[in-house]
Amino acid sequence: MKHQSLLTRVAVLALAATVLNPAFAQGADPARLRVALLPDENAATLIQNAQPLKKYLEATLEKEIELVVTTDYSSMIEAMRFGRIEVAYFGGFSYVLAKSRAPEIEAFAVGVERGTPTYQSILIAHAEGLVKTLADIKGKPFAFGDPASTSSHLVPRAYLLKKAGLTGDIDYRVVHLGTHDAVARAVQAGQVPAGALSKAIYDNLVARKAIDATKLVTLDLSDPIPNYPMTMQGSLAPALKQRIRDAFLKMSDKEVLKAFRVEGFVSTDDRAYDILRDTAKILNIDLAKVK
Repeated sequence: MKHQSLLTRVAVLALAATVLNPAFAQGADPARLRVALLPDENAATLIQNAQPLKKYLEATLEKEIELVVTTDYSSMIEAMRFGRIEVAYFGGFSYVLAKSRAPEIEAFAVGVERGTPTYQSILIAHAEGLVKTLADIKGKPFAFGDPASTSSHLVPRAYLLKKAGLTGDIDYRVVHLGTHDAVARAVQAGQVPAGALSKAIYDNLVARKAIDATKLVTLDLSDPIPNYPMTMQGSLAPALKQRIRDAFLKMSDKEVLKAFRVEGFVSTDDRAYDILRDTAKILNIDLAKVK
């Protein structure tokens, strides 16, 4: 698998089938930390918005920081699995997948939005299209983001099954567009009649005027989902792990937090994401076989 590397404003991780990096022996304390951002929007935008984060972490941890955006969720999971990144901001489901393949990684902090460490998926439709209710989705295409996305695939797909009795690729045609913003833009343009993405990202796209909310309607909101976790390699030196943990839990600068679209971070652990493992079971998804 080959990924283009942009050495200036965008750092996209180059991946290859390889053995575990020897730098990840127990107690590792590297001079450079590679911090991966969730690839849920355009990589250049993510890296640009995260420059204050880079400066904050370099000053706080006294380490060189390399910001990384992989081409997709599966690449990010493999990068964490093979020790190509030290710290990563995962979506809920992509974290569950990563944890199933690399049990040594640790979730240590979760983002807080509007005072809560949970968020929702928003199911949207074109304002002038044929989809007015969830039932109208039957027999039509429905847009999701990345197959490993929590709020732009797993949760809304389970929600459609539970709430409307609609099974993907049986009652409607599943269309994967890769990113949340791609879903919103495709529905706005009428390329697909309806789709789902993170409500937080949707609200951000509206606030930035990246999409026109007047051309879209909300069909429904999902049940609360545990927010995205910050994770790190369990093999890092204990003192470094504590410094990384403290750096995120004490993070308060709005410009720094903008990279995560949250108000702050609180402690979390692996058990908080059992609800997503249960959701996978509803959809008969075998985590070991998800690519």
